[in-house]
Amino acid sequence: MALKVTKIEMWTASVSDRAGGAADKLEVLAKAGANLEMVFGRRTPENPGQGILFVSPVKGAKATKAAQDAGLMKSDTIHAVRIEGGDKPGLGARITRAMGNAGVSFRGLTAIAIGSKLPRETIRVERFLSSWAVSAARSAPLSHSAL
Repeated sequence: MALKVTKIEMWTASVSDRAGGAADKLEVLAKAGANLEMVFGRRTPENPGQGILFVSPVKGAKATKAAQDAGLMKSDTIHAVRIEGGDKPGLGARITRAMGNAGVSFRGLTAIAIGSKLPRETIRVERFLSSWAVSAARSAPLSHSAL
């Protein structure tokens, strides 16, 4: 598997579970010029009326200040890696097996395959992108060696 594996810093914020709750946070980042590669949000059933938003990366002083002003914090408990490469059938199964064999447990996983056609639609380029929240800080380096 020719994959690029990089450690990422995850930023999180509590959001109001209502239409526009996540947009309130993301607009602040957009105005600061943040270029996010990963955004994930979900409700928090243990805290009715609230949700949680995960974003990455937050780079640069202006984006960092905007994130903090919007109530986002860099997580010191979510250890995450980004996996990227060419997409092939069964790739997700091979990656999760390699991670499992290396002893990497995850608490969250998001993955997507993206296809695009080049000019004249002669070649289809398909990419795989995944973000993993691994269970322990020691697991992030294991992810690199496993893949």
